[in-house]
Amino acid sequence: MTLPSIHALHAPDGFVSVPIAIAMWVATIAVVGFAVRRTNQHLDDRAVPLLGVMAAFIFAAQMFNFPVIGGTSGHLLGGVLAAVMLGPWAGTLVMTAVVAVQALLFQDGGLVIMGANIFNMGIVGTLGGYWLYRAIAGLLGGEERGRLPAAAIAAWASVVGGSVAMALQLGASEVVPLGLALPAMVGVHALIGIGEALITVAALAFIGVTRADLFRLRDAAA
Repeated sequence: MTLPSIHALHAPDGFVSVPIAIAMWVATIAVVGFAVRRTNQHLDDRAVPLLGVMAAFIFAAQMFNFPVIGGTSGHLLGGVLAAVMLGPWAGTLVMTAVVAVQALLFQDGGLVIMGANIFNMGIVGTLGGYWLYRAIAGLLGGEERGRLPAAAIAAWASVVGGSVAMALQLGASEVVPLGLALPAMVGVHALIGIGEALITVAALAFIGVTRADLFRLRDAAA
């Protein structure tokens, strides 16, 4: 397998072994099920329309690719953006819906491996990115002061974290040696993460200027 073929986070079927794909489905179903319960319990009813708007925005934004290096391109992941606006659990559901629709309707990623794709982008990228965001914002004096720099770092890390998860799954599947998969995935996605950070910060800055009240809808669900 050549290096360019292992750079994707929207992985096709055959990328990982069947046992690893099944294990990722089990983990994904467990986390998404918990996210559904937490969202139902805590999400402010006023934020419900925002879930659809955020899912539509991320879905549309992911259609636009930007060049990276060597013919590789990247696009918005959106997990940190969704989590900052909606909370980590609702954000996870938004990302799950986006990844699933892309696979089911546009064949962007396989069906057998969809559990791994949702886990890498919708769980690692969203939950991990959000908790990192909250930690950094706290160190910077709270969200009002630290929102944008914290979101930039967390958005970058969410892309890199998803690529690390994919590399580990490839290595565990013995499809590509981990020593090859990890630097190839992380190297490219460290650059893609810069675009992720810029887009996330731009979106949050725009929302902060035009509809800062939307940030308060997340607090009860977080």
